[in-house]
Amino acid sequence: MTGLIPGFPPDGVVTVNRVILRDGYTVDDLEERVALLCENVKTYHSDSGFVGGFVCLNSGMISNEGSTVGQAVESPLKGREALIVTFWRSFEDHERSHRSPTFQPLFRQVLALCENGNEEIAYTMLWSGRAYTAEEAAAARRAKEAHGA
Repeated sequence: MTGLIPGFPPDGVVTVNRVILRDGYTVDDLEERVALLCENVKTYHSDSGFVGGFVCLNSGMISNEGSTVGQAVESPLKGREALIVTFWRSFEDHERSHRSPTFQPLFRQVLALCENGNEEIAYTMLWSGRAYTAEEAAAARRAKEAHGA
C-alpha cells in the first residue's frame, strides 16, 4: 500500500538524509536552510520526479515500550538531529535534481551545518498507510473476533 503519500508510485524511491547539527548552529539555522532547499526542489523538480517530503527533528523521547536496546530516558541528540525524507518517482529523477545548478548552492549551505557530513540513503517502499477511521477500526476488530488471526 502506498496511500500515505498521494501520487507516490509503487516503484518510487524514498531518500533519507540524517543531519546532526554542528556546534554553533541552531535548529533555526537548520529550518531556514532546509526551507530554502525544499522550496527549490518543489519549484524546480515537482514536474520532474519530486513527489513530496518531510523534515523531522529528534524530540529526545525514546520509547521504552518499543526499544530493545536499554531503557534510556532521553536521546543525547535531542534538538540536534534531523531527518530529511523525500519521495521521488525514480532514483534517476532524484540524482538529476542534485545536479541542478539552482540546488547545489543551497545544498552546500545545509551541509555546512552538518557535524556528520552527509550520506543520503535511497530506499524502496515496502508499505505505507494511514490509520483506520473509527468505523474501519471497529469493523476490523469485529472481523478479527469473528474469524481469528
